[in-house]
Formats: sequence, structure tokens, C-alpha cells
Amino acid sequence: MTRAKVTVVGAGFVGATTAQRIAEKELADVVLVDVVEGLPQGKGLDLAESSSLEQFDVSVLGTNSYTDAEDSDVVVVTAGLARKPGMSRDDLLFKNAEIVSGIVGEITRHAPRAILIMVTNPLDAMTYLGWKKSGFPPAQVIGMAGVLDSARYSYFIAQEIGVSPKDVRSMVLGGHGDSMVPVPRYSTVNGIPITQLISRERIEAINDRTRNGGAEIVTLLKTGSAFYAPSAAVAAMVEAVLLDTGRVLPCCAYLTGQYGLQDIYCGVPVKLGRDGVQKVVELELTPEESASLRKSAQDVRENVSKLAGKGLV
Repeated sequence: MTRAKVTVVGAGFVGATTAQRIAEKELADVVLVDVVEGLPQGKGLDLAESSSLEQFDVSVLGTNSYTDAEDSDVVVVTAGLARKPGMSRDDLLFKNAEIVSGIVGEITRHAPRAILIMVTNPLDAMTYLGWKKSGFPPAQVIGMAGVLDSARYSYFIAQEIGVSPKDVRSMVLGGHGDSMVPVPRYSTVNGIPITQLISRERIEAINDRTRNGGAEIVTLLKTGSAFYAPSAAVAAMVEAVLLDTGRVLPCCAYLTGQYGLQDIYCGVPVKLGRDGVQKVVELELTPEESASLRKSAQDVRENVSKLAGKGLV
């Protein structure tokens, strides 16, 4: 049987660690693409040289050419700039939109049947842009955000109660930003809602820490951003797609009226499989939760509108 093929665009920390996780799980042959000469080749070779020790048997190729991405089953886009001192959010939005547009053009040419998983920030707007530029069916283009945000939420909950993170299942909706919507009623410890285990005040504190989870790590690192948890989140999505598991994960997906939202990419639980998003799962939300989700979606719309104003979508 022919092995699946995954291309990871961007050989920075997130991209390289994503390649490592996919290879070590033996999910697929891996192609690592980057514009910097030598960077993907070096990291790809280094990863491949660990195969006998980590006991995986897949091909790992580092390259500067998108022709090596030909016929990929999944393409993960991590490439883009990180926000630097003096750079506004809009500067980052427009710069990364230019980068993503170029990448998606290459992917459309070389891997038109691939499931496209976007990781570049601002995540929700870049996912919408990826869908528009690719011309792919919306189910074929997905953003990684909710899986990461929910993983952070789960860890903080486990730390608060003193239980194993393995027993925690969390749900975070909305855009990948300050207005994301942790949902305590749908976050459980072995099936027990955390609203029965943690005080309201402590839950709100955990919610705030989750919303600022990425910024907290950036502050600590000073010269970089998170990559272990983001790469694990991507690998979970890739696994669900390639193995056609139907796993329900919170992802940035295209909405056509679900949750009262139309023509927007936003974080919601979806059933993932070989064709990408198989189904958007609609949770019953309280009026307060619905209002928070609409506010988060509006923040996404504002970024998309800015891209439209520049003629980028």
C-alpha cells in the first residue's frame, strides 16, 4: 500500500516539530518545505537520522521546491512572520497574507487534492484567505486553533484540580485570539463538568489564562513563541484526517449558518476524516455563550474585511 504524504510548509520551530511528530507516529512520508536554502534540508536530514533510535520508518525530505509536495494528502502551512516589536497587528496581518497567498498558489498547483491545514497567524483570517486563494471546497481547508486552545485549557484545569491531563476533555470555541470562548459546561474530567469541580472565580481565572496562553509563553521565551503544543495539535488533526477516524476536535471551520454564523471561518467542534471536515457539530449554547461566540466571530470578520480592503481576498 502506498504511504500517505504530508507536506509541512515552514521549517521553523512549529513546522519542524510538526514534521517530527508526524514522522515519529509513522503517519506519513514527510516533506518539509522552506524558502531558506539549507534550513529544511538540514532539519529534514537531522530528523531522518533519528529514525533508527526512535524506531520510525518513513521518508523525510527537506526541500526548497514545491514540486516535492506533488500529490500530498495533507499540507500544513506554518510559514509566516512572528509579530516583532513596533509591528502592529495589521502589519502582521498584511505581511502574512502575502506569504500565505504565495504558498497556497503553489499548493493548488502541486497538491490540489490535499487537505489544507492552516497554522499561520492571525489564524482564522489566514484560513479564510487559504480557502479563497485555493478555490478548494471549504471542507478541504481547516485551521488549527481550537485543538491547541483546548489543550491549554485542559492542562490548566488538570493543574487546578490535581488530576491527570489524560482525564480532561475541554472545549474552546471562537477565533484564535483574545476573544476565544472557553466553554466550562462542555469541559469535563472523566465526564464530570468542571462547573461541579471548580469555583466560578477560579474557572474565570483559568479562562483568562487560556485566552492569553500564547502570550504567556511569548513573554517567558522573549525571542520566540510556542511550538510543542501547537505541533501536537496539528499532529492530532493530521492523524484524524489520514486515518479517517471521525474524531471530533475543535477546529477553525467554514460555517454556513451553524451557530447563527454565515460565510466565516471560526472555531467550532467538527468531525474530521479523510475528506477534511465531515460535519460541524452544533452544541447547545446559552445566550451568554452565543453572544461571546458572535463577538469572537466579529473580530475575525474585521480582519477579513481588512484583507478585502487591500484586495487580498
